[in-house]
Amino acid sequence: MQKIILFLVFAVTSIWSGTVMSEPVTTYIRYQTDGKVSYGILEGETIHELNGDIFGSHRRTGKKVPIEKVSILPPTDAQKVIAVGHNFQSHIEGMPTPKEPVLFAKLLTSLIGHDSEVRYFSDTTDLHFEGEMVLVIGKTASNVSLENASNYIFAVAPGNDISERHWQQNDVQWFRGKSSDTFGPVGPVMVRGADYNNLLVQTRVNGKVMQSQSTKDMIFSPEQIVSYVSRYVTLEPGDLIFSGTPGKTSAMLPGDVVEIELEGVGVLRNTIGDKEEPQRLLKAK
Repeated sequence: MQKIILFLVFAVTSIWSGTVMSEPVTTYIRYQTDGKVSYGILEGETIHELNGDIFGSHRRTGKKVPIEKVSILPPTDAQKVIAVGHNFQSHIEGMPTPKEPVLFAKLLTSLIGHDSEVRYFSDTTDLHFEGEMVLVIGKTASNVSLENASNYIFAVAPGNDISERHWQQNDVQWFRGKSSDTFGPVGPVMVRGADYNNLLVQTRVNGKVMQSQSTKDMIFSPEQIVSYVSRYVTLEPGDLIFSGTPGKTSAMLPGDVVEIELEGVGVLRNTIGDKEEPQRLLKAK
C-alpha cells in the first residue's frame, strides 16, 4: 500500500460524552487485518486498536499495527447515508439559493474506503468528482434543535459524492447517478475535535487542484443540516451525511487519481477504474 499522506495532530483517546467541549483532536480509523474489522486511533502511522463502543466507552487494547499493514475501510459501519446538494453558492451560480437543505440518499453499497477503485461503468459518459466534508453522527438524533445539533456530530471525514451527470439529468431520480456501487468514497479517517465550520475542502485530480473552498462558506452549516435531517429521519450513531460540494466539477476518466483533502483531517485517495465491458440487457416480454 502506498504511503498515506495525512495531516494529523497526535491524538489521545477521548470518550464520547454527548456534549461538545474543548478536547484534543482525535483521529479514528476503521480497518481490517487478519480478517478482523476493528476501530483504532491513528497516531502518526501507527494504529492503536480500540475495544468497546466507538461512540461510547472505549479503551486502547494495547495492540498496535502499522497503517501500511491494514486494509482501510469507510470510517463507520453506517446504517444510513444522507447527502446535501446545492450547499455552496459557488456550486449553484445562476440558480436560486435553496431555502432549506436539498436532501437525497446514497445507498450503503456506494460506500468504499481509501485507495479503493471507483467503477467506470460501460455506459458511463460524464463521471464527476464532488469533494465534500462528511459528518459522522455520534448518537441517536430525532427532531434535534439547532442549538443542540452540535452535540450529535461525533467527527468529520473527507468524502467524494461521485456523480454520473448524464444519469443524474436524464433519470427520474438521482438513484443511479449518485448511488451506484463505489460512488461514495469516504475516509481514510474521521477526526473528532476539528473546527468543522471552518475547514478547507480541496479536490485534486492527478495532482491538479480542481476545487478549493472553506466549509465556512456553506449555505447551511453542519448544525443546520443535522437539525433539519433529524426532523424527518432518525439518525443513528455512525450514520454519515455528505454536506455538499463547492465550486465547479468536471468529468473524470479511467486511470485518474482523485484526492479529497479536508484540512487538518486527512486526504482521501481513489483511482477511477477501467471502463467496463457492456452487458446485454434482457428485453421486456
